[in-house]
Amino acid sequence: MLALTIGAGAWFFTNRYGGNIDRVGDVFQALDEESRPAAPSPTGEASQATEDPITFLLVGSDTRAEIAPGELPDARSDAIMLARFSGDREHVQVVSIPRDSWVDIPGHGKNKINAGYALGGPTLLIQTIEQLTGVRIDHYAAIDFNGLIQVTDDLGGVDVLVSETTSNGPYTFTAGLNHLNGEEARWYVGQRYDLPGGDFDRVKRQQNYLRAMFTKLFSQEVFTSPAKLDSTLLAVTRAVAVDDGLGNGHLLAMAYSLRGLTPSEVEFFTAPVLGTGMEGPASVVYLDPTTGQRMWGYLRTDSLGQNADEFADETLPEVPR
Repeated sequence: MLALTIGAGAWFFTNRYGGNIDRVGDVFQALDEESRPAAPSPTGEASQATEDPITFLLVGSDTRAEIAPGELPDARSDAIMLARFSGDREHVQVVSIPRDSWVDIPGHGKNKINAGYALGGPTLLIQTIEQLTGVRIDHYAAIDFNGLIQVTDDLGGVDVLVSETTSNGPYTFTAGLNHLNGEEARWYVGQRYDLPGGDFDRVKRQQNYLRAMFTKLFSQEVFTSPAKLDSTLLAVTRAVAVDDGLGNGHLLAMAYSLRGLTPSEVEFFTAPVLGTGMEGPASVVYLDPTTGQRMWGYLRTDSLGQNADEFADETLPEVPR
């Protein structure tokens, strides 16, 4: 009876939530395995972990354009992130790569990194980032930021800290603590004009919003209300599509392995940059190859979290603009 009950519960959760996630087909099949980076080789404390690290490429759009049901977010996107789940499953590092980064697109020469998707879909974007970083990507996820905004309302709003008072559209975000509903969060995440750092500050706002949402999602209030937890998980899973190599059983196993993770163990970084410039009529971001290779090297050894202090300028501050 106990085995049947556990089995039925696992089946229910796997199909109710895992089955709610769209799948993206043929993402990795066309990649040349011989030219891809090797799997991470953990060193130091990381080498004691019993699980292998997992690396996701996360892409998505924070625009206000409507997305039709079943349609993937436009991955010529506003958000490109590498998310590393450490081998101990107790730490996560998320590294945002500015969408205007000027990089080599395999077979297409130099271009902005988000052009990789437009030229060859998720496969070429993965190939581009693996070539740039030397970090092997295990899974792909497309995030509908509009869908995550619905999660904000399901959670009863989220709290974000803002360092300077700014306005975007019909809303003003005052210095200090702001409680945002879904519509306010949409404008907060999408702002880049009137921010000193432009797109760099928008990247930090994307990260700040995700940090606030994770914190609220993992709060005691959500997990003690079955109805709220159910509606929230349904909204979250509707907002995500993953590669078809990540089946429901794999998702359930991964979620279970991360059961001890807390929001405080999720660290946000931005890929190191040298500055901005022009390539023809296009405004682009030049990445810092020296500092970047050090960051990517730590990811390749699953030790970025242990060496986070080296990247103070690239770490999400407690109170971004």
